[in-house]
Amino acid sequence: MMKKIKFGSMILMAVAIIFGVASCKNTTKVEPVANQKFEINRGTNLSHWLSQDFGWEAKYTYIGEKDIRFIDSLGFDHVRLPIDEQEMWDENGKPIAEAFTSMNNCLDWCEKYGLKTIVDLHIVRAHHFNAGNEGGINTLWTDDAAQNNFVDIWMRLSDVLKNRKNSLVAYEILNEAVAPDHEDWNKLMNKAVAAIRAREPERTLVIGANMWQIAPNLKFLKLPEGDKNIILSFHTYSPLPFTHYKANWTPLKAYTGPVHYPGQIVTDEDYEKYIDKNNKALVDGMAEARLVWNKEKLLEVFKIGLEFARSKNLPLYCGEFGCMPTVDRNDRLAWYSDMIDVLEENDVAWANWEYKGDFGLYVFDGEKLKSNEVDNEFIGVLLQNLKK
Repeated sequence: MMKKIKFGSMILMAVAIIFGVASCKNTTKVEPVANQKFEINRGTNLSHWLSQDFGWEAKYTYIGEKDIRFIDSLGFDHVRLPIDEQEMWDENGKPIAEAFTSMNNCLDWCEKYGLKTIVDLHIVRAHHFNAGNEGGINTLWTDDAAQNNFVDIWMRLSDVLKNRKNSLVAYEILNEAVAPDHEDWNKLMNKAVAAIRAREPERTLVIGANMWQIAPNLKFLKLPEGDKNIILSFHTYSPLPFTHYKANWTPLKAYTGPVHYPGQIVTDEDYEKYIDKNNKALVDGMAEARLVWNKEKLLEVFKIGLEFARSKNLPLYCGEFGCMPTVDRNDRLAWYSDMIDVLEENDVAWANWEYKGDFGLYVFDGEKLKSNEVDNEFIGVLLQNLKK
């Protein structure tokens, strides 16, 4: 394991130098063939910009051309661009000019440097993937007006994006649908897909499973018959007690003992010492922590989804995975090393969560809420299998 980590670090020992001189790089790219398929391998999420803006830095300068140039220089081939309804349109449905300018600038920069982009509808006013933990209510599944608005959002996005090359831009229908019944998601997803297909028959669409996009639920999807311009998507943060250690937006924040990877995330001794058995949310959330985790266990998490994708002859994409830097650094890098291996050994494309932020490619200051210097060693692990 440590060999992999050291090897990954060696790959990108000069990352900081690359960043400094990237502006001198020859950015001439071979023009994609007009009907080239949208194909991806390794990417990163441009989070907390046009989605979930927490005010960490000035909004419209949070991501700039130098960031896209840097992402390209590292060897990534795509970015996932989350956008929120409230960041793109005001409450009256009027487009927010600065937000659309930022989105279009990003797409232009990505085309300039040869990066693909997945435009991901992350949050709408009627649906938030974490509503259950934040005291919110999702009305998307019961309100006809909200569902019509959801489809209309895609029509308005299509108006803006339809002239972008199919080989460079894909659409992700919704991030982490949390519908009470799988059929609720199937019906709305297919309604949105049909509306998009009427305008853009060749656009690649990224479609995830219900209930936080977990891989085993992909088998419940009812996909449009014969549509091959689809990428199936899942997210994984397993084991959550490790990857979200001390995360203040989950019930796991109540656990104050140590965690480890690989092996049993929380030892039996620590479980008895630190777990309040009367805290049902914590007990339920710590279930994964009692298991032994390693590379083989990480594969188990998405194996059912992998089998479903193969049965449909469709590519599989892990659009989010990540571990917070609150755990032991060597354990964290070991988790990433195993995750990258198990994804790439099974031909699963991926985008880590995230480019900037507490999971990001930069050292994050949790007190000042700011991304500081580039984390070269971490990037080396993420791109450990990159063939130069």
